[in-house]
Formats: sequence, structure tokens, C-alpha cells
Amino acid sequence: MSDAPAHPAEAAAATVRDRLAALAAELRVRGVRVGTGEVELAVRALAAVDASRRDEARLALRAVLCSRREDVAAFDEAFAAAFGRAGTAAAVALPPALEAALPQAPEGAAPLPSARPRSREDPEEAELVVRPAAWSDVELLRDRDLAELSAAELVAAHALMRRLARVGPTRRSRRMRRARSHGRRLDLQGTVRASLRHGGEPLERRWRAPARAPRPLVLVVDVSGSMAPYAQMLLRYAQAAVNAQPRVEVFALGTRLTRVTPELRTKDVDRALERATRATRDFGGGTRIGAGVGDLNRGQGRRLGRGAIVVVLSDGWDRGDPRELSDELARLRRTAHRLVWLNPLKARPGYEPLARGMAAALPHVDEFLEGHSVRSLESLADLLEGPLSR
Repeated sequence: MSDAPAHPAEAAAATVRDRLAALAAELRVRGVRVGTGEVELAVRALAAVDASRRDEARLALRAVLCSRREDVAAFDEAFAAAFGRAGTAAAVALPPALEAALPQAPEGAAPLPSARPRSREDPEEAELVVRPAAWSDVELLRDRDLAELSAAELVAAHALMRRLARVGPTRRSRRMRRARSHGRRLDLQGTVRASLRHGGEPLERRWRAPARAPRPLVLVVDVSGSMAPYAQMLLRYAQAAVNAQPRVEVFALGTRLTRVTPELRTKDVDRALERATRATRDFGGGTRIGAGVGDLNRGQGRRLGRGAIVVVLSDGWDRGDPRELSDELARLRRTAHRLVWLNPLKARPGYEPLARGMAAALPHVDEFLEGHSVRSLESLADLLEGPLSR
């Protein structure tokens, strides 16, 4: 019996794998960094074009496999080595049946217009409808509600959170650093050192400018019963931030305020969450946000919160006195650099901050964001790296 694939789509898929593997090997020989991720992107790129046309396939592959300008020439040589040069007998064309073997977009995605018209008389060709990858699974995961993720999606979401947690706020330091262009202060030692190249003449001036230092970041995570679907994932983000940045403090907020930074300072995320949950005696109970913010103002958080960016992750449901919450947030706002509030309920259609705690907190909040998805944490990271670091 023959070992060859019986179906044309299977034969096309085998051809694609072999040719892309050969192309990746040729690129690595020429010094281009190509890994399994780039090969997967190459397959998706072929799915978005008419892969049976050599020029379209070449341009699509070049777009995803070349990350530097120097890689373009190496790619052209590698493509010719793997597929042969155009117009020669050795040139390899991708088979038309390749369209059926490529990944398909989710149901409902709008297909790109094909450059090759299809004939209605050919039933086999009519069945081969190209559905390009309109969006990736990672892109869909960014907008999913954290409370609705499966176990596999939780792992993928945590990987995205680890990357976001590396982004932290900065501030201008009193220390000076060497500036590439004109700075605020003349670097006398550097100018004298550079003048030695010109016989002691200060032809090249050196400058110094203020350096950037990490700004303290305080994360207050609501762990009450109403926040139970989100508390574990938000603590995962806090754990990643504690281990990625030098000046991050994390507090668990329930009926009391509990500092859990030491418990989260470990690379094992499951162990860190277990230790933090065990240290928080009121995990999954009620919420007294005003009393917790008061502890932050008068306890050790007063030293930690001075000049810091304080991020509260809570739905705003509070069993305490709204006036106490308003007074304590006003006091915290006077010491902190900025106050940011993330509320998972804000993403719901028609949401209005009618809860007593949220209504009392909003006048003192600088930024009010959603807190239900990875996308909302990306918005927080953009704020920390951008406007809040100026």
C-alpha cells in the first residue's frame, strides 16, 4: 500500500509543512531568527491570501518572517532555495488544494476578496472557500470576562498578565545620567575627557539629564464575596507585578486591610495565592472599603503610599459608612501621586455607579477603568507607562 496521503487536502498540508520547514531552515542558516511562533504566523499569513499565487504567498511570508530590514535580502535567497526561482523548471508552486488545508477563521468572519475568480462549473473548486484568520485566539482572550475563562484560558490569560506586569510607573530622579543630546546640565568631566581627543579643545560637549526611577505602586485588591470571580485573577496580576517590579505593594481588602506582599513574593504562583489566601482571614466575606483605606492612610501604607500610584480593584460594594470612605479617599488622594479605580461592573451595558461606595469614591478618583478582562489591565499598563509617568 502507498504511504502517500489519500486526500488532496492532506497532501497539500504535507507540502506546506515541508516547504515551510525548509524555508525556516534556510533562514536560520542566513542568520534570521525564526522559531515555531514565526512558522505558525507564516501558516496564518498564507491563510489570509490566495496561497496558490506565488507572488502573494512570497509577500505574505516575507511580512511575518522578516523583523529587520537586513532580513529581506536573506529571505529572498531562502525563498528561492526552498521554492525555486520564478520562471524556472525547479520553481515549486503551492497547490490550489492548499486553501482547504490552511486554518480557517471563526464562524462569521468576513473573508478577504480573492484575487482569483472561481468558476461555478467546477464543484471541487467551489467548495474550497478561503476563510482568512480575521483574529487570533489571543485577541479574543483579551476581551473575555475573567470570571468566564476555562482552565486552559486561565493559563493563557496569566501569561499575558505576566507581560503586562512588567510595565510600571516611573518618575524623575534626583540623580543625573548622561544625555545623548542637549540636557539640562553640562557634564564637565565628560567634556574634559572628550577634549583629550582634540588636544584639550572642548569641541564635543557632554550633557547630563535627570534619570528615571521606579515610582511606588500600591495595589489594593478587593477579596470580598462579590469580587470572588475576579479576586483570584487580579491577585495573579498582583503576584506577577510584585516579582517583576522593585517597588510594588499589595493589600487584600475585605472587612479589614491585609498586607500580602511577602506572601506574593515568590515565583510559584499557586503557592503565592495559597499563602495570600491563608493570610487574609476575611477572604470571600464582606467589604468595608472606608475602614480599609483608613488603615492604609494611618498604618504602614501611609509611608508606602506617599508619592505612589494607588490602584484599587473593587466593584464598589461597601458595607461601611460612605462618608468615612469619602473622607479617607480624600486623605489618600492628598498623599498619593494618582488614584486609579478598576471596577469589573463598569464593563456591563448600562452600568451606572449607583452603589453607595462607588458613588462616594468617584469624586476622588483620577482614572476610572474597567477591571473585568485582560484588555482592561492593558489599559492600566498604558496609563502607568504613559500619562501617569510624566
